Amino acid sequence: MKLTTIQDLAIQARMAGVVGADVFDHLFIGIHFYEIYDTMLYAFVEDEEKAAKIEDEFSPHIAAIASMVLKKHVDIVLVMPKVLQ
Repeated sequence: MKLTTIQDLAIQARMAGVVGADVFDHLFIGIHFYEIYDTMLYAFVEDEEKAAKIEDEFSPHIAAIASMVLKKHVDIVLVMPKVLQ
């Protein structure tokens, strides 16, 4: 299921509250939470380095927030660079 713009922005806003403005502006700027398939959430960011850092450090937080916003259980968060979109 592709996420609506509202769902995408809701997840972004809640993540901004969790990580703070500086981290959000450095890592999450331009992130797009794209689709949920089964219990996997797919997101895209500018480059591979940011994708790896977000996935490694913030996947549990993103999964919890996405589960609340989408009202659907999210287990895995895959963050990929936009070139793979």
